[in-house]
Order: sequence, then C-alpha cells, then structure tokens
Amino acid sequence: MTGLEEKLRILGEAARYDASCASSGSVRGPQKGMIGSTSTSMVGLCHSWSADGRCVALLKVLMSNACSYDCAYCMNRRSADVPRASFTPEELAELTIEFYRRNYIEGLFLSSAVLGDPDYTSEKMIQALALLRNVHRFNGYIHVKALPGVDPVLIQQLGLLADRISVNIELPSESSLRMLAPQKEKKGILKPMAEIRDLEATNKEERKHFRSAPLFAPAGQSTQLIVGASPENDRHILLLSSNLYQRYRLRRVYYSAYIPVGDTKLLPLNQPAPLLREHRLYQADWLVRLYGFAAEELLDEDYPHLEVALDPKAAWALRNLHRFPLEVNTADINDLLRVPGIGSVSARRIVMARRSKRLKPEDLAKLGLVLKRAQYFLTADGVYMGKVDIAHPSLKERLYDGAAEPQLSLLEERPPTWIPQLPWVDQLQLPEPAVGPALSIPAPSWDGT
Repeated sequence: MTGLEEKLRILGEAARYDASCASSGSVRGPQKGMIGSTSTSMVGLCHSWSADGRCVALLKVLMSNACSYDCAYCMNRRSADVPRASFTPEELAELTIEFYRRNYIEGLFLSSAVLGDPDYTSEKMIQALALLRNVHRFNGYIHVKALPGVDPVLIQQLGLLADRISVNIELPSESSLRMLAPQKEKKGILKPMAEIRDLEATNKEERKHFRSAPLFAPAGQSTQLIVGASPENDRHILLLSSNLYQRYRLRRVYYSAYIPVGDTKLLPLNQPAPLLREHRLYQADWLVRLYGFAAEELLDEDYPHLEVALDPKAAWALRNLHRFPLEVNTADINDLLRVPGIGSVSARRIVMARRSKRLKPEDLAKLGLVLKRAQYFLTADGVYMGKVDIAHPSLKERLYDGAAEPQLSLLEERPPTWIPQLPWVDQLQLPEPAVGPALSIPAPSWDGT
C-alpha cells in the first residue's frame, strides 16, 4: 500500500464518526470552464444520504487526525493510541480530483482534528480548497468544517470556497463540554456559528445589488450533537436544537449516537447510545423544522424522553386526544399535519381534493395517507374510520411503528474499509505533509454564561 493510500485509510476511518455530511441545498449550477456540479442529476458511489432522499457519493476525510486537543469522547483525541496521518493541501486536492474523474465521488466532505491550533489547521484546509476551485477548476459540492475558535477572516475564506460550512457543537451543555472537552470553550463554538450566520446575511444583501458577488456557503451551515456521551435528556437536546435553528439559522442539526472510544471513567463505557434514540431525535427534529411543532410540545418536564415504541407525532397525539378526531373536509392544514400518518404531501393533497368534492372514507386511501395510524384521528364526511374508539386502551399498541425491533450492529465484525486501487499515485510527486507547531493549551476559564 502506498503512502497516500495509507493516509486515505487512516483519515477516512477517522472521519466516520462525523454524521453531518448531507449534500443537498447548494444552488450553484454548471459553469463554463469548470468540472463537476452540485445538481441532483449526478450519480456515483453512494456514501451519504441527502435531505431529499438521494444517495450521494462524497470523499469524507480529515485533513489530519493528529489532534492537539484531548476530548474524552473522540477517537482522535491526543491521548488515543491510534495511527496518525496528515494530508498536505496538494495531496488532498489531487486525491479529490482524481476520485471525481474516476466517478468514485460527487464531492468532498472535509473536516480535521486540530493540528497545532485552529487557525493553522484552517489555513491548510483553505489551501486545499483553493487548489480544487482555482487550479483544478472543481465545481462540485464541498462541505467543510470550521473549527471552534478559528479566526473570523478564515471563516469567510472557507465559506467562499465551500457549499456548506459547519461548526460541531458536539455536547449538549456547557457543563458536559467543561467535563469532557476542557480545551474547548462555549464561546469558541458559538462565535463562529454567529459569524457564519452574519456572513450569510451580508452575502444575500450584496447579491441583491451585485449579482456577480461570490456566493458564501450557499447550502448554509449545520452542526452535530453527540447523543449519549453525557447525561442530558431528549428534551434538553431538542430544546437546544430548536434554539440553534432560530438563533443561528442552521439548515440541519445532526445527531450522532455515542460509540465508546475512550477509556476515561467520565464516559459511559460499554454503553453505546441506542441507534433508536438517534432515530427518534431525527423524527422529532423533523417535526420542529417542517411540521410546525414546538420542542416544548413534544417533550416537557413530565415527559423528558422520547418514547421507544412510538414515533414522536403519535406520542404527542396520544397525550392530546382532546384535539381529535379531525374532520378532513374542514380541518386546517396545520392541524392535519399533526395527525399521525399524514405527511406534508398528503396534507396538501387533502386540501386540494376537498376543493372539488366532499371527501368520504374511501377517498382517503387514494391520497397517500398512512391509514393504519391516521384512521383513529380522522372523520371523513362525519364517518369515524378507526377500528376501535379513540379512547380505547389498545390504541397505543395499534400505533407502534415497529422501529423498536432489535437492530443489527454496524460495528460487529466490521469489514475492512474499502479503498479503490490508485494506479496513478506512484506518478504523483507530492511533498511530505507539513506538521504544525506543538501547542500547549491551558484549561479554559468559565464565567457561567
């Protein structure tokens, strides 16, 4: 195995715990003299799911996994006994463009451990992206991570080169951050998020007056929360996500179920967070973003955790039976969206269909409703369609969605990471990777805000 293949193996494996790598949302189309595109028509090897359901191929790697920080939950922490590697900007740009030309990938997802300090690492990532955009003329999708504490000038440069930019908040509370990642500060994470938000707003205003102004992160910003590495409940996590959406205009908050990678007593060793918990948080997040729910409605102090056997909408409906059943011919669309089994598409179909006729029970099956659940919360032309009364004790069991069935582990007997053959590597004349200066970071001071 060549040196570059070994780096790819190490840094590709090191990047696999980062969940926030969707590729949808960019508006940049094909450009003359450039190669690549962010359009939905591209196909290739599938590595990630976009927000619109497409399977897309991304080269997902770290610039380096030689970290100066020692975050207890991270496999790349300074004290971890793992192989270390770093790409040079030239190596990463060459690797990305060659993979694209061979139709292995559609774009790049680039993050990094803190190599030396955040500014030094970000400068290396900027150099790699600049080579891709300006030398190789790569016009495909790029998602890049802005490191906590990075200089605002570097954030602007990253956003002008990338389609999406994100800052991982990682832990749901300041107390957990202080306990598990003492070299990171709350303000060091939130300040870059605010900078990205403000730069996006400024860029939109500029482009209203100057259409030739360069785009700044057209696919917006996102973040990631690790679920289960610290004791916060689902209500705390969902409230935090809701606040992040409102305050920083995030496109997505990604949730990553904690997988034990450390040996510290601070972490719940041998207790990985259930993947079903991650799944339920995504469902609740979807309701908050697209269905008009408030986080406080889905979970309160009496119900701080999402139910295992029920999706969040069904659980909410069972706690609010006084609002049902709804008459499909008169109910407001916002109320229809709160019915288990009715999505945004089927709600719009109901509203359109009832303009021309009064809907009857036999009409609903044609509109895309999941009647297995929706029947208990609707009447059509005055007819209740549920097999049991809405107050019947067995209703909860009838709404189980089957997601609580035992899941296969993705980590047991995991096959070796696939790396395509790279016959062109031997022809590359690349310099040795640069190593940043060692950095001693003192423990942060906290003001309690």
